[in-house]
Amino acid sequence: MFSEVVRSRPEIALDDFLPIFLSSSFVLVFGVLFVGIYTLVKMKLIKGYLMPLAYFFWGLQAYCMYFMAVTIQVGPVLEKILMTAMVAYLTLPHLYYYLNQKADEKYEN
Repeated sequence: MFSEVVRSRPEIALDDFLPIFLSSSFVLVFGVLFVGIYTLVKMKLIKGYLMPLAYFFWGLQAYCMYFMAVTIQVGPVLEKILMTAMVAYLTLPHLYYYLNQKADEKYEN
């Protein structure tokens, strides 16, 4: 009456544990560095010439996310979702500061 669905996933090699762990940790670290530097530049607490460093950290974050996705053997659909999330992670701070600036201009006395 009930049929059992069996899904098999490829085994992840034990030797891949450390690269997977490090790349997933670096996704978080590089994300914090990207947003931190971006925010500090926008707040004018550090010089604007450091903005490329923020984008460099975003690039490292995107690479680590891609490396992790390939290493843990996610499907092509999930891989595209993860890369879309990385593009959103790049664009959302820009949108936030743009909307914040426009609101300040509109409601300043």
